[in-house]
Formats: sequence, C-alpha cells, structure tokens
Amino acid sequence: MSINPHPACVVPPPETIICKYLSLDKFRGIFASEELYFRRLDKFKESDPREALASENWVRHALRLNPLDVNDEIRLNNEQAFARQNSEGYFISCWNIYDVETLEMWKAYGNCTCIFSRIELLQEQLTPILDTIVWGAVRYTERDRTGYNLIDFAFTKTYPYEHERELRILLQSYDPLYRTGRNLRIDNFAEREPIYGPNPWVPDCKRRRINLKPVVTEVRISPWLDEKTADEIRHWIHVKNYTCPVIDSHLKGPLTPTLEEFHRLR
Repeated sequence: MSINPHPACVVPPPETIICKYLSLDKFRGIFASEELYFRRLDKFKESDPREALASENWVRHALRLNPLDVNDEIRLNNEQAFARQNSEGYFISCWNIYDVETLEMWKAYGNCTCIFSRIELLQEQLTPILDTIVWGAVRYTERDRTGYNLIDFAFTKTYPYEHERELRILLQSYDPLYRTGRNLRIDNFAEREPIYGPNPWVPDCKRRRINLKPVVTEVRISPWLDEKTADEIRHWIHVKNYTCPVIDSHLKGPLTPTLEEFHRLR
C-alpha cells in the first residue's frame, strides 16, 4: 500500500464528494491517457510564493530565532531555502472538496469542465501506485500545525486560498543525487531561495496511470463554454464508454454574467 498516514494529513470521510476543475487541454489529457497529473511542488511558487513554506514568524517561533540577531536571520534564510529545495522531491495533484459551484473557481481553474468523484473511489486508484503518497485536506491557518516538517508545510496554505477547499495528493519522488546548499552565493551569503535549480533530469511533472472510469461519477460543463466545445466533451464521454452523466453547470442561466463581465466585476 503506497498511501502513508501523516499527522498533518486529514482525509475526509469516504463518502465525501470531491471535484476537479479542468481546462480543455487538461480534460483531453486526463481522458486520453487516463493518468493523474502531478506537478512538482516547488513550481507552485509561481502562483503562490508561500507554497510549501512556513511563514517567517512561524519559523522564528518554532526555532526560537531572534529577528534582531543577524545569525538567526541567516539561519531563517537557510531554513526557508532548505524547505524550497526539499519540495523539489514532491509532486502534487490537486482536487477540491465539493460544497457549491462558484464562478471564481470556474474562472481560475476550469472554464471547461469539472469532474466529480468521491474520496473512496479515488483512494482505490491511489492504493496500487508504487510511489509513497500522503493525501488529505489542506489547512488555511498555521494555528493547527502538527510539526516542523515539509509535509506539514505542504498541507498548510494562507487564508486567501480558503475558498478552494483543496484536497491534495502528495507523491514523493526524490532525486538520488539531490543537493542542498544551492542558496549560497559565492561569498557564502545565504539567500532564501535556491540560486539555481535541481539537476536537469528532474522533471517538472509526473503522471501515474489509473482506471478513470470508476472514479468519475459526473462531468459538469462550464457556464461559459461554447456549444461546439461542449459537444466535444459529450463526444469524449460517449466514445470512451463512460456511464457518468454530463450536465451543464448549475450556475448556467439567463442571469449569469459573461466571462468578460465577470472579469470586470472582479
């Protein structure tokens, strides 16, 4: 069994409904290959600079560092850089714990389809994967941290992302020739980010094959998707012999703002 328990990872009950918003390219990719896509964890700093890092105040508190001590601040730099370099050995697949549809989520992550499943169905497909996996719901506060380690950091995000209700699958795949200390300048000053990246053979993503048919319970089409593309989605489901229903978004209606109008409103 590849799924390992961890104090930082709280998995919702088996019957919990989960979903995944997809762009058209990602929809085609997952249904053509029937593979889960895992992106390297450090790559998410492009959209969230705090990804897989504890806040500076938390690091100071956990390690009892004095912000007025220059040596402690250098250690803080090294701690943050080490966490970032360590995150290069982890890859994540992001889902969402379903509550209600929102136009914000459609705009940010989908604008094509949203596929639905349940915790128990996805878990059945994760279990045979040979890599070490931890998974669970993301927390959006540092008050509930369970320890000072990268798994805890990876499952804690900041409050502005709370509306995502993310369910995160974390796959561990270390480079055997992994090196730390890549944040040190030629004068030995410690930067907070690595100055150069991992070894060139370390991929940006990994894919793991699953049996997608028993996972997907419903496919929902974006309220902004044009009818030609919506027909393509229905065709994919038909020719691949999926039995799940394909329905329009619950937010689709005469009062729904267009995507351009929603951009202006936001």
